[in-house]
Amino acid sequence: MSTSPFPLAAPPGPIPGITTVPAATVVIFRHAPAGGPPEMLMLQRAKAMRFAGGAAVFPGGKIDAADRELALALSGADVPDPHALEEEAARIAAIRETLEETGLVIGLDHPVSGAEAASARALLLADGALSPVVEQLGWRLAPERLVSFSRWCPDWDGAFDTRFYLADLGTGAVEIAVDATENTRLFWISAANALRAADAGEISALYPTRRNLERLAQFSSFAETRQHAEAIPPHIITPQKIEREGEMWLTIPEGLGYPVLGQPLDTVRRG
Repeated sequence: MSTSPFPLAAPPGPIPGITTVPAATVVIFRHAPAGGPPEMLMLQRAKAMRFAGGAAVFPGGKIDAADRELALALSGADVPDPHALEEEAARIAAIRETLEETGLVIGLDHPVSGAEAASARALLLADGALSPVVEQLGWRLAPERLVSFSRWCPDWDGAFDTRFYLADLGTGAVEIAVDATENTRLFWISAANALRAADAGEISALYPTRRNLERLAQFSSFAETRQHAEAIPPHIITPQKIEREGEMWLTIPEGLGYPVLGQPLDTVRRG
């Protein structure tokens, strides 16, 4: 690891005066076994969890100090740009959390076997950091393979400042296993079917999850989704409350690729 004097802490949050928690999540695509729109991997949070208990979410979690250490080591720079370092750390966090929560390996420059993925997950769970896994298994990370999709940051202290990424598995022939601590179920589902399940009360979706599912449902392949994501300039999305005909709504800005810009505040699940 680098011994750079660079302080391995997140740069100031995107909203002045607000202290946020940097996090990363990833939308993992696979071809639907029966054909049709691609499926995405979602997990159901344990009901006892303080944040998003019982909700259906994409794999992800907080960016931690070990993610920043590994990002710094991969950068090869003694004093890297803190914002570039945080972006790299976010991608590493998404890779780490995916392996921990689901057993899937993403963000490598080569495919791995199911047995190697299981071994990597065991190492990660024992140590809590991705770096020892990379070193022991001789992996070469390719964080750039994760496609930046969006970034959401509410305007209250303690909110998650979450970067969303896209990743493609291609084949559906993959082994997954729930971690059985923070999460209770893993399932593959198309964006449109996830929205239908949420409308039917079969799953619960947070506000950002629902808006992102609506955006994802516009496309029929990972390639289309990636092309769309790369055409949208990066922008931090901070939902705002507005009044419409005597009713409070939670809304997001236009022009960022989202087909639905809000919903009544009293129907919103926020955490």
